[in-house]
Amino acid sequence: MSKGPFYITTPIYYPSDKLHIGHSYCTTAADAMARYKRLQGYDVMFLTGTDEHGQKIEDKAKEAGVTPKQFVDSIVEGPSGVKALWKLMNISNDRFIRTTDDYHVEAIQKIFRKMYEKGDIYKGVYKGKYCKPCESFWTESQLVDGCCPDCGRPVVDAEEEAYFFRLSKYADRVQHLLEDTDFLQPRSRVNEMVNNFIKPGLEDLCVSRTSFNWGIPVDFDPGHVVYVWVDALFNYVTALGFDNDRYHDYDKFWPADVHFVGKEIVRFHSIIWPAMLMSMELPLPKHVFGHGWLLIDGGKMSKSKGNVVDPYILAEHYGVDALRFFLLRTFPFGSDGNFSNEALISTINTDLANDLGNLVSRSLSMIDKYFGGTIPAVRQAEPIDEELIAVINGARAEYEKEMDAFALQNGLAAVFKVLDRANKYIDETAPWILGKEEAKRDRLASVLYNLTEAIRVSAILLTPFMPDTADKILAMLECSGCHNTWEEAQYLVRCEPVTVHKGENLFPRLDVEKELAYLEAERAARFGKQPEQPAAEKPADKQPEKPEGVASIIDIAEFQKVNLRVAQVTACEPVPKADKLLRLTLDDGTAEGRQVVSGIAPWYKPEDLVGKKLVIVANLKPAKLRGVLSQGMILAADPGDGSANVLFVDESVPVGSKVR
Repeated sequence: MSKGPFYITTPIYYPSDKLHIGHSYCTTAADAMARYKRLQGYDVMFLTGTDEHGQKIEDKAKEAGVTPKQFVDSIVEGPSGVKALWKLMNISNDRFIRTTDDYHVEAIQKIFRKMYEKGDIYKGVYKGKYCKPCESFWTESQLVDGCCPDCGRPVVDAEEEAYFFRLSKYADRVQHLLEDTDFLQPRSRVNEMVNNFIKPGLEDLCVSRTSFNWGIPVDFDPGHVVYVWVDALFNYVTALGFDNDRYHDYDKFWPADVHFVGKEIVRFHSIIWPAMLMSMELPLPKHVFGHGWLLIDGGKMSKSKGNVVDPYILAEHYGVDALRFFLLRTFPFGSDGNFSNEALISTINTDLANDLGNLVSRSLSMIDKYFGGTIPAVRQAEPIDEELIAVINGARAEYEKEMDAFALQNGLAAVFKVLDRANKYIDETAPWILGKEEAKRDRLASVLYNLTEAIRVSAILLTPFMPDTADKILAMLECSGCHNTWEEAQYLVRCEPVTVHKGENLFPRLDVEKELAYLEAERAARFGKQPEQPAAEKPADKQPEKPEGVASIIDIAEFQKVNLRVAQVTACEPVPKADKLLRLTLDDGTAEGRQVVSGIAPWYKPEDLVGKKLVIVANLKPAKLRGVLSQGMILAADPGDGSANVLFVDESVPVGSKVR
């Protein structure tokens, strides 16, 4: 039974001829929210589309030697256009609007006329500053160093006959909306809008242009075309059938539950949009959420700056789910986030290969090894199980609270609490030891069943973020047709045998250096540039002073190359004919484990180390010491007397955890 309608939108995108990962960010977040609400049982309408009018489109079409419509058609419908990108990113939008659609054009003309007849639109002469790339009008006081405050590019002087919308008429009502309700989120955006735009004096808005032709004509005044932001904003209601006969679900879905928008267009959505809806006497959307930007080297991702990241390269190589997960797990949705290939690879290795993939692989492998793939219908509960079950049962409520607050990264954190606790539970119960004794097979069955429940619940809650991966996991657990609903995202005591299928490794661990080299080579091949070489240091360049006792200064990118992991010593013995060397066998969270040779024998006996957790350098090049392979290094402190103090880790930290 449906819980009711839920309407979510992204802004309709300018059809750029070069789409980058930043274009995917907002829509991927909206898709996760839409899938989450569908999972809960809501009747969801998820709208996206393209904003296809304006002077910059007309100019680009002239440069390309085609009509504006031909230009936008090739980009929106083309093999690497907006629709293709949404398909690549597995976006589940229910409707796609183009502002050149006939029904939308018809509706905008009616809307413009209604506001004119009400007296909220009047004719005048516009004289001021205009940013062509942003399609934005600015006053002199709003400019930053004479440039557009949004994009930082030069503005042009504009003077032409135009119609104006009485935005100032609605200043008090809009200010009340922003300050006294939760309409605009996160709350940090409110002061920016009120202090920068409303309190200095909200000026009437130019809403028509006569200096170009590519726009929706004002039907009662030839020569004028509707300002692109009037055209674009009303798509949220025209796509539901307002003032047109194409669709008929306006009454069902309006007002929107939330508009997800980038912070650069919050002004349009939180000031201009509600004012125009007030003029039309229409209900206001419940929420506008202004998310941050994806940044590279501290700057906004954009084609003009030459710092775009190609989503096709990343999705084709790492998989769409891994890319979706990285975007929504790594960056708090309301804040800016720094994108880097290093961070992407690290997230895949840490969260997906180790915490999720390895848990699934280890658990299902043990079920296959000890029970032939079917856990018998035995459920022996012990006190050690209670904490895991409590975490499983608490996950859905915590997840729901965070998702309903649009804190997508915190929703994922709630899932990873379950995964982290399940990984720790394996260490606590040691199924490989239980499997050695026939008398403990019932207990072993119960332990492995508890792990399948942790995995099953996690997979359900991961569905909005990683739909294909979640489906694969549920199929491995034979839950494709049952036990996979929102209501069943809690620990279930199923009193029947449970069969699983191991399946493929979900996320193989990546070699950081190889992956970075691959991505650089792909970038060079696709964009016709040679990989950048570091500039030679000039002899006269003054190097930054380094702290006393520090060998050299490194930057964050260099530090991120060091993969530090928590591992547990499962066995330890002296290396023959080497007084200082011990060979440590480690559980590092992977199925294979590893061994490390360390020169700590003068200070530690093997029996002192077994069972202890410590930190290893996991991506150190393997080497042989006295003929014994060493696959890493353990961390130890030197107090200054030449001895070694191994850095041990608290028992509560799961093996495989990344040390940041």
